[in-house]
Amino acid sequence: MALILGVISLVAALALLVPVTVLFIECMAASLGGQPPVWEEMLPRPSVAVLVPAHNEALGIGPTLTTLVAQMTPLDRLIVIADNCEDETATIAQRYGATVIERQDATRRGKGYALDFGLKALYPFPPDVVVIIDADCLVAPGAIETIARQAITYQRPVQATYLMARPERLSSKTAVSLLAFTIKNLVRPLGLNRLGLPCLLTGTGMAFPWGMMEKISLATGNIVEDMKLALDLALVGYPPMFCAAARVTGALPQQDRAARSQRTRWEHGHLQMLLTQGPRLLHASLHKRRFDLLAMALDLCIPPLSLLVMLWLVATVVAVLAGIFGGSLIPVSILALEGLFILVAILVSWANHASAEIPFGALLAVPFYVMWKIPLYLAFLVKPQTRWVRTERDRADTSNL
Repeated sequence: MALILGVISLVAALALLVPVTVLFIECMAASLGGQPPVWEEMLPRPSVAVLVPAHNEALGIGPTLTTLVAQMTPLDRLIVIADNCEDETATIAQRYGATVIERQDATRRGKGYALDFGLKALYPFPPDVVVIIDADCLVAPGAIETIARQAITYQRPVQATYLMARPERLSSKTAVSLLAFTIKNLVRPLGLNRLGLPCLLTGTGMAFPWGMMEKISLATGNIVEDMKLALDLALVGYPPMFCAAARVTGALPQQDRAARSQRTRWEHGHLQMLLTQGPRLLHASLHKRRFDLLAMALDLCIPPLSLLVMLWLVATVVAVLAGIFGGSLIPVSILALEGLFILVAILVSWANHASAEIPFGALLAVPFYVMWKIPLYLAFLVKPQTRWVRTERDRADTSNL
């Protein structure tokens, strides 16, 4: 019994060593000083087409368009793709001066298909840069120009900082969720950026030089189309880069059902990409001898933070039981080091990037947050979500710009 438990715990400890170490390195790199990428200010501002895919967004699209209209120049275009809408999304968007194109397709549903439809509308008069903004996000002043200039200068996709706004009533569960989101969308990409490495795309606040859009297909119903897009672009020579200076803000759903639906889509999609695209990316990095692809594969191998903690806890319990029954203590030692790495990564990330918004006491709720997520991961083993499902929206709040 001790031998079996010992082998299982050793395999688990070694398997977790890679994602835990990569997480630790990324979070530590984010705490280092360093100047963000710069571009030649003498370059003319590129023309921009902002695509806003929208499915039944009448309640919240107004504030989003307000933040975008203020940043448009006469050379720019603001295009709302009213995708399978059954409300007043198109009418409201037109009131804000946006160009509206409507799409109805009951079978090809999802954000990817909507974006592909929007891109085709740009072909007759293509812009220098295409920017994608979700219809429920608020865009900070200057963000569009910042990511557009960076994209055109480096001829690479650019991902802005995409964070969630702190709600007025901050529950412990929401606080932990905000911290996990901050680590995923700010701390880790910032660490990669400071190491000179590419990042994944996070779905909104993305800028693309026009020339590369013809080399990939957006027409997909993938539930994490942003992550798939990042990998496809990297494989054809355009690895995305992070822009900390530009910020886009969304809102976590306050209704438990909506929050669970959103998390299920994100995390099931992430796990599917890890299992299906991780090996593909790793093989390509070795075949093409590209370290940037290897770095993206290693970043992709980090599961959602709550799942990583959950796997570490289970492996640690098994290793301790094996040690009690006379097995080797090597797995316990490895897992203890990994636990220290996870703890330090979380604490440093909180201290440097989230302490102003999230009280320290909220970190004590991490175990309960992990328990809340257990059914979500069990569902992935039984019936993983594969269809795109829109998350129910709360009303937009402009106070967090």
